[in-house]
Amino acid sequence: MISPSDEQLINDGSELRRKYVDGVISQFDKAYLEVLMRYNRALLQRNATLKQLRESGGRDFSMLDLWDEQLSALASVIYDKRVLFIEELVPVFQRYYAYISDDKEEIALDYKSNLHESLLIDLLKDARSKDLALGYTSQGIHKDDLDLMLKGYPIKKIASQGQKKTFLIALKLAQYEFLLRHNGIKPILLLDDIFDKLDAKRSSKLLQLVAQDTFNQIFITDTKKEHLVEILQETGKDFLMFGVDKGEIKIIN
Repeated sequence: MISPSDEQLINDGSELRRKYVDGVISQFDKAYLEVLMRYNRALLQRNATLKQLRESGGRDFSMLDLWDEQLSALASVIYDKRVLFIEELVPVFQRYYAYISDDKEEIALDYKSNLHESLLIDLLKDARSKDLALGYTSQGIHKDDLDLMLKGYPIKKIASQGQKKTFLIALKLAQYEFLLRHNGIKPILLLDDIFDKLDAKRSSKLLQLVAQDTFNQIFITDTKKEHLVEILQETGKDFLMFGVDKGEIKIIN
């Protein structure tokens, strides 16, 4: 599904971008989902231990050592799979963006993680004093993020609405291809009111793209019937047009 709400991936905090990555990987890798759930449970336990030690002033760190070891082992699995996912996704994402934008803009998607340079067990030990003062875990894969870049700058700061929408469309189409490749099934694609901030050329390029054999069944919603019919006819593909009137759905000409 591609919809206006996707812009939250650009404008909101890192948690939403992590959830996006985790959600896509979990759709084909159930082992990843299990490890992620175990990591989150261990993180809750470590945070509870930190708060208890802070409040009591205790100096017995044996339980903290235990949670550090568990978190580090689980984080290593999650990190490796996220790296592989991003490495596979980015070239497809850039190809789709180049097609829709006529290859006029340089874009990038970079995975940010402290685990690029160090093992989590070492990061947790170095941050232990800080974590005890804070009462929560300041290092780990739960702090990872994605840098979304346009022409070398954060897309959030410099992009037009059309560029942001193109970025998100390309990202979601790359996700589609990724799931197709790993699951062997063509997902249903829903384009929900996405033409509003796209110029006519980008709208046409998008529909030319999804009209290719890579894609299967597609639902498109839009408030401007004439505009939608015009760009659908350009694809040369068969389509049915439905209208919603007072809660009733009918085929329209």
